[in-house]
Amino acid sequence: MSTAVRISNKLVDEAKMRSRVENRSITGQIEYWAKIGKMAEENPDLPFSLIREILLGMEQLDSGRGTEYEFG
Repeated sequence: MSTAVRISNKLVDEAKMRSRVENRSITGQIEYWAKIGKMAEENPDLPFSLIREILLGMEQLDSGRGTEYEFG
């Protein structure tokens, strides 16, 4: 389900530039930023790099590419 949302031209311009670099659509880039921001707000003690690694791990599991971690 999609919903129209008003956002600033400045944010759209930044998303256009970054979306080209990250190979995402403009919408995908803004959704990515929203997801990262939500996770950072919910987990203020986690650094951005760890949040990205968590998202990567979740995607690997969802796509069937995850492997079980072996301790030791």
